[in-house]
Amino acid sequence: MQRMNALDASFLDVEDSVSHMHIGSIGIFDGPPPGREEAAEWVLGKLPLVPRYRQTIRRLPLGVGRPVWADDEHFNLDYHLRRTALPAPGGEEELRRLVGRIMSQQLDRDKPLWEMWLVEGSGDGRWALISKIHHALVDGVAGSDLLSVLLDPDPEAQAPPPPPWRPEHGPGSLALLGAALAGNLMIPIRVGAAALGAPRRMLGRVYETGQGLRGYGSTFAPSASSLNGPLGPHRRWTFARASLERIRQVRSVHGGTVNDVVLACIAGGFRDLLLARGEGVERPVRTLVPVSARAEEQHGELNNRVTAMFADLPVEIADPVARLDAVRRQMTELKGSHEPEAGEALVALADVATPPLLLSLGERLATRVPQSAVNTVTTNVPGPRVPLYACGRRMVEAFPYVPLGAHLTIGVAIFSYSGACTFGITGDFDLASDIDVLAHGIETSLEDLLARTPRERGAAQAVRRSA
Repeated sequence: MQRMNALDASFLDVEDSVSHMHIGSIGIFDGPPPGREEAAEWVLGKLPLVPRYRQTIRRLPLGVGRPVWADDEHFNLDYHLRRTALPAPGGEEELRRLVGRIMSQQLDRDKPLWEMWLVEGSGDGRWALISKIHHALVDGVAGSDLLSVLLDPDPEAQAPPPPPWRPEHGPGSLALLGAALAGNLMIPIRVGAAALGAPRRMLGRVYETGQGLRGYGSTFAPSASSLNGPLGPHRRWTFARASLERIRQVRSVHGGTVNDVVLACIAGGFRDLLLARGEGVERPVRTLVPVSARAEEQHGELNNRVTAMFADLPVEIADPVARLDAVRRQMTELKGSHEPEAGEALVALADVATPPLLLSLGERLATRVPQSAVNTVTTNVPGPRVPLYACGRRMVEAFPYVPLGAHLTIGVAIFSYSGACTFGITGDFDLASDIDVLAHGIETSLEDLLARTPRERGAAQAVRRSA
């Protein structure tokens, strides 16, 4: 039995009837889908590597302590591993609708917080795997690590037969309650020990946190936009595609990083979306950008180690190269602003120095108050660089899913896999029926940047001369 950290627990606290805090991925695989027994054998062989998949959450009485993970004494794989099929003609549109419908359903809090859907009927001799897992288990990087555990780098790989599994019986509610109360009494001691144990490092963190909080303070100015609004319980989902090679081609000519190019393309997509809605683009679109705080040795841990910074997507700039240059300059400034360090320090403080009940109440209140200071979320997660396989079938594409909350009606997740970069776009069903405009705008923005590189200009001129 293991207690959640403050950040893991926060994703349970902010969840409500319309904001469901699960993340996900959609993999497209070659070949016929595995049969029921073959798929079950594959997943059962992986479960020893992912103990959390057979654990459920236990809340403490009166909320005096953070929830704990405990073995599910009634674990049933059939509940989590599900099968379905797309209606004819079984194309991408049908898959997008299915993903939106599956992701609109809240995970059952009384069972382990994950589902896998094997989807048949996708055409072209392919099938899909929709994975859905609560954010309390993983952040984006941990989710990517988990994907590498569940899938295989070798098509011939065979998992050994899983050993017999028996759930462990944890302590009763009274014992958990006593441990939580004792932990709350230790809060002042923990804070004092941290300050006395490394005073110079503590002062450095205080300075960085202060600098970062000053940057945060300039972020939260209202910026009215149709991108904010009261969420409903249903979701739409779509995607865009790009090649990492072509993104790097843009980067090599115009400077910046791969992430800068990606954000510039997203800015172009939002510009197209707002213009299509008849809305002005004089103000930038403010986005929350999650930043991993996971050290190298912490890869493989199933938990959340993430902080955030806030960036302005320059939708007011029409020229794609100037838009990329604005993103590049801003991201360089943000990296020196200590915003991620401030966020990390606040999370660490909540973990050791804030009573869980007060923290839970504060988080619920903060996420339910209407806001327009932040307009969207854009999360970028690097994925595996090599092809992965399930039951010997190659995953040819992978797309991400990001949840919505805090009056954000659209969110964008970016995922790289085996030379490709994909964008998963989540929208509120009622307030964001036009997210395909955003997806098309992202792809068009990359093409516009490519058209401004020497290689592409030369190719275009050669075509015109031959014509």
